Amino acid sequence: MSDNAKTAETQLDPEFLAMLVCPESHKPLVLKGNRLLCKESRKAYRIEDGIPILLIDEAERITDAELAEL
Repeated sequence: MSDNAKTAETQLDPEFLAMLVCPESHKPLVLKGNRLLCKESRKAYRIEDGIPILLIDEAERITDAELAEL
């Protein structure tokens, strides 16, 4: 994978993205870079090779700065 591919925002089909929800809060997710963010649960889910990893145990906590950008 090239360096540009690692830093570029992940592309997900808009219809697919519209169906995705946070497994904890059941609220819609926002695509930011290569992660899906949930404002309500303050969790960030990574995307690997175009596949969202929607596992609560593997999610990262969203920082206050990231939350303010949502």
